[in-house]
Amino acid sequence: MSTYLQISTTAATRDEAVRLAASAVKSGLAASAQVQGPATSVFWHQGEYGEAEEWQITLKTAEARYAELEAHLRLEHSWDNPEIAAVAIVAGSADYLAWIDRTVKD
Repeated sequence: MSTYLQISTTAATRDEAVRLAASAVKSGLAASAQVQGPATSVFWHQGEYGEAEEWQITLKTAEARYAELEAHLRLEHSWDNPEIAAVAIVAGSADYLAWIDRTVKD
């Protein structure tokens, strides 16, 4: 059985978020992706406090594909240092996890 991950990243616009989600799924690096937003983000950036409207992207993949997915997101993202964070999916229905295995291409 594989290990599965849920990856999150953000984008400044809905169009970019959908483009990033679609490119990851179409390339077989993620089984699915959801875009949600807009969300208000508060953060420190280059030593300054900031607030911005962002769009959240959540992707599901197999752990074995994480490095390629991260590289893809970095290449396709408009930001120099985008958020790319992964959390383990510690449990899930057998059918759902099998679907991720079938969908994410090796």
